[in-house]
Amino acid sequence: MSGHNVSHATNRTKRRFYPNLQKVRVLIDKRPVTLKICARCLKSLKYPRLTGYRKQI
Repeated sequence: MSGHNVSHATNRTKRRFYPNLQKVRVLIDKRPVTLKICARCLKSLKYPRLTGYRKQI
């Protein structure tokens, strides 16, 4: 997603909005795996790979 930085003088410069990615270690088949998951998905556990592994976290 993109947008603008707006200064006090209302000068606009381009900027980008990046997802808040976090590294998370998850047990999959009894082995720890490191995944990069956005903070919003981690908070709600709506990440597709984690839906079957909610009980293990």
